[in-house]
Amino acid sequence: MAPLLEFVPNFSEGKDAAVVAALVAAMTSVAGVKCLGSELDGNHNRAVVTLAGPAAAIAEAAVRGAREAMQRIDLRHHRGEHKRMGAMDVCPFVPLAGATMADAVATARAVGARIGQELGLPVFLYAEACTRESRRVLGNFRNKEFEGLLPLVGTDPEFTPDFGPAKLHPTAGAVAVGARKFLIAYNVNLRTTDVQVAKDIAKAVREKDGGFKKVQGMGFFLDDKQLSQVSMNLLDYETSSIRTVFDKVAELARARGVEVAESELIGLAPAAALDAATARHIRLPRFEPAEQIVEARLRALGG
Repeated sequence: MAPLLEFVPNFSEGKDAAVVAALVAAMTSVAGVKCLGSELDGNHNRAVVTLAGPAAAIAEAAVRGAREAMQRIDLRHHRGEHKRMGAMDVCPFVPLAGATMADAVATARAVGARIGQELGLPVFLYAEACTRESRRVLGNFRNKEFEGLLPLVGTDPEFTPDFGPAKLHPTAGAVAVGARKFLIAYNVNLRTTDVQVAKDIAKAVREKDGGFKKVQGMGFFLDDKQLSQVSMNLLDYETSSIRTVFDKVAELARARGVEVAESELIGLAPAAALDAATARHIRLPRFEPAEQIVEARLRALGG
């Protein structure tokens, strides 16, 4: 059986559903590629698409997605809560059935080379595909964002791309291409308009400030919901589980007199990370395994 990879591109467009539909159509035009889910977030102005398929097909889908994003998204006019550096901002590959991390790394590097050569976009390799240890963590370079990277790429050796021109594309920026374990994008919404509460809690739970291992976190204000949000990436759910992180966020919020409103799962999670009991515990308002659990979604699509 051909190695099966998950591919979770994040695009800098979370408000125009037609644009995201065109991106998904471009990627699923490759035979063997299935879309497991697509989510738009207007506050972050970001879309997360989850696809799966054989490695070769997923690689082709990634290049087509990057090309479509380059044509449709202009970062000069993009604003949102989430940090970004590219139209297709991140392009991670995750090993699934029959695949190893080596397969994901090989695919990421091959795709990065194609995006750089065929599309003329600068590419930065990150996570397990990185060629520089300083780029293992995405935030080490993406935190400069599109505007901050414009004067650095091509002048500062620390920001020399792995592939493509040493210059940001004027509208599409750059692409971060990587290979990693299954990442769970998970948010906890708090019943407060004081965004500093969310920022303080995010700092307390994220690894870089002494919190949970393999957890990244930031605090945001959600204008449409009039709530503050602790937005997190769980990089290894076996090391720091959803339930463990939720319990700490809830504890820290209670200490400030703030209640948890609900949790949000962005994209999909593995069956081992989330079940019905956990969904109830973390106050996930909707739990549909056939839509939110990767194994169930693949079975439903005949994968």
